[in-house]
Amino acid sequence: MKRILITSCMFLFMLSATQVVAQEKVKVKDDKTKVKDGDAKTKTKDDKTKVKDGDDKTKMKDDKTKVKDGDDKTKITDDKMKMKDGDDKTKITDDKIKVKDNEGTIKIKGEDGMNTMTNVNPYTASYSSNYVMGNPAHTNMIVDMWKDWDDNAFDRHNYWADDVTVFLSDGTVIKGRDSSLAGAKRYRGSLKSAKSTITAMLPLRSTDRNEDWVAIWGTETNTMPDGKVERNDIHEIWRINKDGKIDQMRQYTAKPAPQQ
Repeated sequence: MKRILITSCMFLFMLSATQVVAQEKVKVKDDKTKVKDGDAKTKTKDDKTKVKDGDDKTKMKDDKTKVKDGDDKTKITDDKMKMKDGDDKTKITDDKIKVKDNEGTIKIKGEDGMNTMTNVNPYTASYSSNYVMGNPAHTNMIVDMWKDWDDNAFDRHNYWADDVTVFLSDGTVIKGRDSSLAGAKRYRGSLKSAKSTITAMLPLRSTDRNEDWVAIWGTETNTMPDGKVERNDIHEIWRINKDGKIDQMRQYTAKPAPQQ
């Protein structure tokens, strides 16, 4: 009986080992290594590595990497990257990006200028379509303005230009520093409290108009004297003139979506 048990165990062990060997194979010769694990294969030789897993293929050599995933292809060298996803193509070098899809071609060049071109764009921007990242200090100015609103402390900073124009979301247009400040103080003074939260902020520079802007959006929560709370999503764009003063602000608001 013991003999039968021992013989059975040895047979099962040999069968299991045979299955493992059948699934995984490793070959080593001088500077070459081959590994096969099911459908996946890996080949390594000095400075080259090839990996195949089904339809996916990866090739690596010193400063080059090629990846194929079905119809998608990616090629990477030291300073270049090319990606192909079906009909879409992307090329990236140090200071240039080219994107081609079914809608057209977009080209972006360097930090000193951004040129966006599409051969099927049905619209043309009437003001400006050429923007790069702006001065972060301008963003700090606008954040200060939001904080001054919350704290009802409009005399804390002197950022308004004398000829500032404010376009409010209800269609009201206020011109001049004194009128803008008076209107802001009057409305904020009628509130019991105000609290703002910022979702995002971005300094921008229009290269074709030579102008600096800040885009900011978030949420304002105002408490009225009777305790009623009003909440609005808010988006604003602020223009800063060459003297470092705010000379224009445009505001857009919307009722927030119901919270889930």
